Amino acid sequence: MTNKTSIFQRPLWVTIFALTAAIAWGWAYPLIKLGMQEFAITPDMTGSKMLFAGIRFCLSGLIILAIAGGKQRNFAVRKSADWWYILVFCLLNTTLHYAFFYFGLSHSEGSRAAILNSLSVFSVVIFACIFFKSDHMTIKKIVGCVVGFAGILSLNIGGAESGSFTWLGDGMIILNALCGASASLIIRGLGKRVDVFVGTGYSLALGGTLLVIPGLLMGATLPNVSVLGGLYLLLLIAISTLGFTLYNKLLTCNPVGKVAIYNSLIPVVGAVTSCLCLHETFYIKYVVAGFLAALGIYIINKS
Repeated sequence: MTNKTSIFQRPLWVTIFALTAAIAWGWAYPLIKLGMQEFAITPDMTGSKMLFAGIRFCLSGLIILAIAGGKQRNFAVRKSADWWYILVFCLLNTTLHYAFFYFGLSHSEGSRAAILNSLSVFSVVIFACIFFKSDHMTIKKIVGCVVGFAGILSLNIGGAESGSFTWLGDGMIILNALCGASASLIIRGLGKRVDVFVGTGYSLALGGTLLVIPGLLMGATLPNVSVLGGLYLLLLIAISTLGFTLYNKLLTCNPVGKVAIYNSLIPVVGAVTSCLCLHETFYIKYVVAGFLAALGIYIINKS
């Protein structure tokens, strides 16, 4: 019986794959900053940020589709009407998700954005219990979410005044978080309409293209193209390819809440790697945040 169980459903491998995706996405924080610095993209160049993000996701999607072709995956969509579902997933998972993120980050303090962005993790756990019969709200999930969110809060408390709520900043980050949570919910429906691996490729390629086009219409440019900048972009493409492939596959095989909660580690990993790569100050609160996030994951997944 065990041999018939997919590797993506075995608890140990679910943990390994989910952690791999979370850690990879955590590394994206310093790499995005380094990439923007190398390409000379300033904070007010919103169009250029969309172009930079769009190129990343579009190429990542094309790589996934090329791999799918090499493995002779089925590219067929079940019904022609299902393309509308795929388009909605593209918009939520890539285009709107990252458009809101980059635009909001340009008008908000980083600490506030990190706190608000963590709403996606806990929104998925709560929404999954509402919409899916396989996900049930339990005391463990409630406690795990509270502990995990406390970790995110502890990562961002202290320091300089973080300012007040703004629609252009905080409002956009909230919309970004809700887009990410919604995409995590409908990934199961995507798997019923097209091969998940292929669907992930479609999502990133089409979603990335829909970021590039408005970016170019806004007059976007990459002012300084260099070998180092290209290297940062390649690393970000690899992170997207690996992260989305593992994460989307896990979501189709397991209760959404159990997989999505691992994303609470992303801001922690992002903070630590930013300190290592950008020589930012390391605070003891990062250790506290990491411990609380890990404890929240353990509580939710404890059998």
